[in-house]
Amino acid sequence: MADLFAPLSFAHGPAMKNRFMLAPLTNLQSHPDGTLSDDEFNWLTLRAKGGFGLTMTCAAHVQAVGQGFPGQLGVFGDQHLPGLTRLAGAIKAAGSVAALQMHHAGNRSPKDLVGQPVCPSDDPETGARGLSTGEVEQLVEDFVAAAVRSETAGFDGVEIHGAHGYVLAQFLSPETNRREDRYGGSVENRARIIFEIIDGVRTRCRPDFQLGLRLSPERFGLKLAEIVEVAGAILGDGRIDYLDMSLWDVFKEPTEEAFKGRSLMSYFTALERGAVRLGVAGKVTSPAIASQMLDSGADYVLIGRAAILHHDFPERARDPQFTPIALPVTREYLANEGLGPAFVTYMGTWPGFVEAA
Repeated sequence: MADLFAPLSFAHGPAMKNRFMLAPLTNLQSHPDGTLSDDEFNWLTLRAKGGFGLTMTCAAHVQAVGQGFPGQLGVFGDQHLPGLTRLAGAIKAAGSVAALQMHHAGNRSPKDLVGQPVCPSDDPETGARGLSTGEVEQLVEDFVAAAVRSETAGFDGVEIHGAHGYVLAQFLSPETNRREDRYGGSVENRARIIFEIIDGVRTRCRPDFQLGLRLSPERFGLKLAEIVEVAGAILGDGRIDYLDMSLWDVFKEPTEEAFKGRSLMSYFTALERGAVRLGVAGKVTSPAIASQMLDSGADYVLIGRAAILHHDFPERARDPQFTPIALPVTREYLANEGLGPAFVTYMGTWPGFVEAA
């Protein structure tokens, strides 16, 4: 298990003290205007105190129209700065690297929250409106501005959320992106928005500001071969510090028949990565699985459900036999692990996670 507790350096910014990154987890705890609540502050800082090498916020939306769920953290205006500054300072004071995940939900934005959702192309199924070229350029600017705002708040870095069928993944998908301008057509054009955001962050933020990217390789109209191609270009480019691959299950094989016979993860660990670090997420629930992922080529692991169940999962992982508490757990148990009432209620919608009242 020694590798799990080896420091991990990056091309920019501070090193992680171990190989455990807190996954960016939806928790519904922010105020309606996107400002930080005490419940969200407590949830995140308790994980920083619990030993995570890097503590990442939930997805924070970069435009008001990009909100994806109620109680979402915002980073689209200076009104968010006081709470974000408080949060970044407390995470770093606990000895963890502080990262904010930048997000826009695109056609997954609920109409009752945002009014008219937007996405790469008109989407009759959701009623989302296609963005003009100028609006795509503004979206790039708002991602970059959110990174600058995060830097001002004191975060060590940001992660660009390009996964799970949200707006950047919608650009990557040939099903949702049917544009005919420079942001549509070839996979290179569909990935252009991500590269422009990366360029903007690198140009406008300080040299040692850390930059990560989250991608997912399946579902939502994505093609594995294309995501492998994009990931390879991102890794080879060297301008980001870490690539976070969200796999749903680190042991699964690809869903596309042509790619079965090896793990989905292996398509990404096989890529040349230079100084860029590669992490994986998806049911990493024990120290043994985490260690196995490092042996299989990952540089670090992202911990989600296990971090909800144990705020101090990294410290508990020093015991190689440790496994998280069995499900379901009580609402009281989750409250004692630092989840506020809104988060506990949300976890109650996950089948088998919370005991029936």
